[in-house]
Amino acid sequence: MSKSQNKSATPSRGLEGVIALDTAICDIDGTIGRLVYSGYDIRDLARNTSFEEVAYLLWNGALPESHQLEHLKRSLDTERTLPPMVKDVLAMTPEDANPMAVLRTAVSALALFDGEADDVAPAANYRKSVRLTARIPTILAHFDRVRNGLDPQHPLRDRSTAANFLYMLHGKEPSEAAEKAFDACLVLHAEHGLNASTFAGRVIGATLTDMYSAISGAIGALKGPLHGGANIAVMEMLFAIDRSGAAPRQWVKEKLARKERIMGFGHRVYKTIDPRATILKEMMDQMSASDGSRKWYDMSLQIKEVVEKEKGLYPNVDFFSASVYGTLGIPMDLFTPIFAMARITGWTAHLLEQWKENRLIRPRAAYAGPADRSTSS
Repeated sequence: MSKSQNKSATPSRGLEGVIALDTAICDIDGTIGRLVYSGYDIRDLARNTSFEEVAYLLWNGALPESHQLEHLKRSLDTERTLPPMVKDVLAMTPEDANPMAVLRTAVSALALFDGEADDVAPAANYRKSVRLTARIPTILAHFDRVRNGLDPQHPLRDRSTAANFLYMLHGKEPSEAAEKAFDACLVLHAEHGLNASTFAGRVIGATLTDMYSAISGAIGALKGPLHGGANIAVMEMLFAIDRSGAAPRQWVKEKLARKERIMGFGHRVYKTIDPRATILKEMMDQMSASDGSRKWYDMSLQIKEVVEKEKGLYPNVDFFSASVYGTLGIPMDLFTPIFAMARITGWTAHLLEQWKENRLIRPRAAYAGPADRSTSS
């Protein structure tokens, strides 16, 4: 299409406001701050369901009956152990490797040892969704233990994904409060519509490539600092305030006076407070009360107060998730990989949905280059 033929087209930068497809997986109303998974409000799910139940919901469109949930839990238990060669890959990674790059590489390597990797049957793709959900926590904990000179911990049976990850990471079983808090974090991060990584995954999947290729691409998109990684920046900010010895309110006011950005506030979709941030705030309050550690929470509240008053911006999911993960003793550079650990359920749900009625995703571009050039002059 020539520039003259295409001059009536008005591109939307970043595809903002463009409706690319129909989905039954997630609905977001950014005006009122509402997030829904398959008809269920996120507040209801975070308070009353487990990550495993939400995974089933995203893959099947309905919450599981008790026997369906037990079957899923058994399947996850069976699939948590990594193939030996993938463990070898993790053992060879540099200690200072970016954990998201390690995760991307390990997920790609998993395909080499999965006899169903190229099987496109719906049942095989569903099993791969379960397999990836089971193995990503093991990959991350295994990598962290090895890079710190510690023996990897074998996953436990009959325990939740949240409890297993914290156990494999720290080498001891988590408290009930810690498990509950982390489980809720996984629920809150499991799905969020057609964000950059999910869209990337669906675009790749629409070519009818295998699930591992699509998920590797989604992980690559999440690695970008404009998508994942904001909660790391929030934790770095909390550390910087702590090191400075300054009062958090004054530190933030001075930063705003210099027109510098405060991380963890504002959202591309939400025009009011992110509902996930509200839940995380409540969770952080409960955790702080139970273990007596209020340092990061109190600091976060003071920052929130100033930014809301001075800038009219509300916290997003990254703001309070940083202090939750910090309180749980999770290394800061694992914050974004944990995002992937939860979002694998949403990514795979979108792939399963894409493949039900697949069509290659192929948008057009409005040409804005020079016209009527010639090599003869």
